[in-house]
This record gives sequence, structure tokens and C-alpha cells, in this order.
Amino acid sequence: MATYTQILYQIVFSTKEREKTLIEENREKLFRYIWGILKNKKCVLYQINGTVDHIHIATHIHPTIALSNIVKDIKVASSEWIKNENIFPKFTSWQDGYGGFTYSIKEKDALVNYIKNQKEHHKVKSFREEFIEVLNEHGIVFNEQYLL
Repeated sequence: MATYTQILYQIVFSTKEREKTLIEENREKLFRYIWGILKNKKCVLYQINGTVDHIHIATHIHPTIALSNIVKDIKVASSEWIKNENIFPKFTSWQDGYGGFTYSIKEKDALVNYIKNQKEHHKVKSFREEFIEVLNEHGIVFNEQYLL
């Protein structure tokens, strides 16, 4: 029998120490690069977006790939690519951790729209506030000292 899965993830991570280094005019290049990484790993990208200090990815990852591995692959490859291409001159690295949250496929459209509207969303809410909200929404116990 073949393997069938449908696990919709929202992956969220920020720049190191929330540095505001992801300048808007080059973000689309970064998003396309990350899309290429996901595509090469047989993952399905539904939406990617972000702001000056973090990104959100809505994806279905291939069943043979662990979430931690795809996040590591994205961070390592994109960090090297950013430095080689010099598209974000003040970028140093990504934060160590990440958020990985699952959603029902029935929630896909709402999640995609939420990620599409990051620019508007962050006019009224900081990344920290947003991340705490998502952690609470998913019932995740966390330690505030690890949330810069």
C-alpha cells in the first residue's frame, strides 16, 4: 500500500535577535529560493510571507522528512544563499529555534490568507505578540525568557 498523509504545517522563525534585516524589495527572492528548497524535498508550498524580522511558511512536508530536518535545511541553505547573494546586507543568521504548528486541511484557506496578510497584520501586532498568540492557540506551554 502507498503512503498517504495530509499534515498542514505553519512554520515560523525569525532573524537572530529579531534583527530587522529582511528588506522588503528582496523578500520575494528569498521566498522563491525557499520554495525551491521545499520543491526539491517533495514538499508542497501553499504560502510563504513575512516581514523585516521573520517568515511564515504554510506547507505540507513529504512523509519521509521530519519537520526539524526541513527547517534546518531551509535555514542553512537560505542563510548561505543570503550571504552569497548579499540581498540582505545586515542579515547575520536565523534564530536557533522555530515554531511548527499543525492545522486541519479545512483550515488551509484561512491559514494561507493569514500568511498573505502579514504586512497588514503587523501594523497592529508585533512578532512577539503574534507568536505568543499562536503558541496559546495551540496550547503550547512556553517560557517567556526564550521569546526575545
